[in-house]
Amino acid sequence: MKKIGYIAIASLLALSSCSDFLDENLKGSLAPSNTYTSTHGFEVGVTGLYEYCRSEWNCWGGEGNSYSHGGATPYEVLQIGTDLANTGHNDGTLQVFDNLSYTPQTSFIKSWWEFGYGLASNANLILEYSEHPDVAWDKPTDKIGFQAEARFFRAYAYRYLVYLYGDVPYVDKVERDFRIDFTRTPKDEVLGHMIDDLKFAAENLPKDPDAVLPGRLTKWAALHLLSEVYLMAGMNAEAEDAAEQVINSGYFHLMKERFGTQTKEPGDVFSDLFKENNQNRTSDNMESIWVMQLEYNVIGGGDESEDWTKRAWVPKYWDIAGFQIADSLGGRGLAQLMGLPWWIGNDSHFFEDTDIRNSEYNIKRHWYYNNPDVTDTYGKPCEMTDDLWQAGKLCPAITKFFYGVIGRGGDEGYGGNTKDRMKFRLAETYLLLAEARMNQGDTQGAADAINEVRRRAGASEITAADVTKDFLADERIRELAGEELRRFTLSRLGILKERSVKYNDRVAPRWDDKFLLWPIPQSVIDSNTGAEFPQNPGWEQ
Repeated sequence: MKKIGYIAIASLLALSSCSDFLDENLKGSLAPSNTYTSTHGFEVGVTGLYEYCRSEWNCWGGEGNSYSHGGATPYEVLQIGTDLANTGHNDGTLQVFDNLSYTPQTSFIKSWWEFGYGLASNANLILEYSEHPDVAWDKPTDKIGFQAEARFFRAYAYRYLVYLYGDVPYVDKVERDFRIDFTRTPKDEVLGHMIDDLKFAAENLPKDPDAVLPGRLTKWAALHLLSEVYLMAGMNAEAEDAAEQVINSGYFHLMKERFGTQTKEPGDVFSDLFKENNQNRTSDNMESIWVMQLEYNVIGGGDESEDWTKRAWVPKYWDIAGFQIADSLGGRGLAQLMGLPWWIGNDSHFFEDTDIRNSEYNIKRHWYYNNPDVTDTYGKPCEMTDDLWQAGKLCPAITKFFYGVIGRGGDEGYGGNTKDRMKFRLAETYLLLAEARMNQGDTQGAADAINEVRRRAGASEITAADVTKDFLADERIRELAGEELRRFTLSRLGILKERSVKYNDRVAPRWDDKFLLWPIPQSVIDSNTGAEFPQNPGWEQ
């Protein structure tokens, strides 16, 4: 499979002269002045944007990675403390988000801020140098194409910042002078800039997804994200139009028949979406709109620290006598995220009996001892008791994150989930369309969009009377659990407090409205002495 050859360079290029001691005349190393001079140089830089972006959940770095959060659970903190999951693991960086005890000094509060501004600054660098008159472009369209990709990534960066922190400084140029006088830009203004960037990207990115390398952005990825950002801005008619353009493009459709690498193995079409090597169009997956390239043992692919969703969603079954680590059980999980019983419990009735998203191929509920050396239990069922669930040792597990490394040259104890990641897929586009229609009072249109997703799943169709924010939030769990960032969804729908308090017993007694936003990192406030930089409400010290 052809891949984009990711290079960890964009973050290095972004370190332009902030002070005199960094001013050098580089001739034998990569720098903006000697790289952004030709189409090839911009290809290198934009490739770095893809690499930086795919490191969004990177925990501990790794060879060639341009960003790392320096902690084990950056993805998990955006899922936990909501209506979706709590933790069965004692990692201190995660527990403070599980029990709402994080502060402006918490490491991930700062690392996500740094990720967003790092990606934005890299995009700004490309945009600035692309305007130099002496760039040697191979084709007249190269300049606007690279600008379209950079502007998509800049909007993607601010998506994180706005969801998490609200009003944030909007920076759209390379800051060469050291500054301590930033001010917070109103959220609506930042969203307006994001919309402008994504409209530009949609107008200038390639249209044909079969004419680009796997993982490369297209017009449709920009429109999918634009639909979400329009929803964030309360521009529901525009959100509806953007989603409809993707759905009606003719390039994508929901997968309704089995496909890909394991059609001869037990499973169903929903489980096929998440099997290794099934994420790209080259594997006949016509549902994927944008896929981050993280494939195992491929140049430009993933490494053991890039994506720990497997370790997040798979329980510590291996810590029970009679079990041993196995690829078929998801590898070495850590139960960093355990679905809450109200939706994933065996008796929750959250899924209809016919809904394949609840099949054993998609949520593993039955566990069998698999260690042949323990003959008394081998092959027998292990009861999933409340005690084992609470300890994180055995609970229902979302199999879309199953991925092992045993026999693959990796460390079975610490290997990551190195398969390609569907970032945007058409099922979510339908649910964004439903949200836009619901917000305009078109509940029948919203039901029609939701039913497209439910029919594929084998669930019964709903009526206009069923359409509420709660139902849409539920349906997004059924379809997108673990794929979406749950905090973002609930924040956009305006029900983060309501749902978290209702369904999460660890959150309910600690809830305060300050948790609607994360605090601004204290180090940012402390260093910005040249202008007032207020903390988010409730987080003032």
